[in-house]
Amino acid sequence: MERFDAKNWDEKKRIGYSRKVLQYFLHPKNVGEIDNPSVTAKAGSPACGDMIKLYLKIEDERIVDAKFKSYGCAANIATASILTEMIIGKSVEDVKKIKFKDIVEALGGLPQIKFHCAVLAAEGLKQALAKWDVLQGRRDIDEGFVKLILAAVIDPLTGESVLQGHKYRGAEIRGRQIKIMLNVPKDDPEAEIFEEQIKEAFEGLDVDLRIEFS
Repeated sequence: MERFDAKNWDEKKRIGYSRKVLQYFLHPKNVGEIDNPSVTAKAGSPACGDMIKLYLKIEDERIVDAKFKSYGCAANIATASILTEMIIGKSVEDVKKIKFKDIVEALGGLPQIKFHCAVLAAEGLKQALAKWDVLQGRRDIDEGFVKLILAAVIDPLTGESVLQGHKYRGAEIRGRQIKIMLNVPKDDPEAEIFEEQIKEAFEGLDVDLRIEFS
């Protein structure tokens, strides 16, 4: 079987992927998990096609290591991979400035239909840094924070965030106690999936988390 060669592949056959995207897809950097990460975050869901989970190690407000796990297409893997390279060695405050368009530009462009992969990577980073700010006492746990984290919880049937489609009823927050209320019947098969995703989304935070189904 002939070996695939990204360097010599005809430009028209790349369906809009730059050579850099293909290289990061074929040879991704920083794949895997970090033992005892400072913070983690997940965006997307395998059920709807694309997902990344970020692991960050932060020391003295600087990202000293970053790894990722990914499920999805070439663009999804490439965006997560190059993002880790973009943030390692940088300060938390500098990394907060990274937007999805910066990731697209770093890859030499993406087909517009694949922009959502860069958005996923940027959202995962945003959530991880928001969790870090909570852990450092710089940010309160309020409904705005809860919604930011829940944006990563995906309905496997629609591919939409749990915040869409009237599934989210609200949250009650008392210090570190969080009750999330959903318009999903407790005996609905989706309830278990949502519960698992929500618990993973709040992973690493010292909170008493409850989920109330309808």
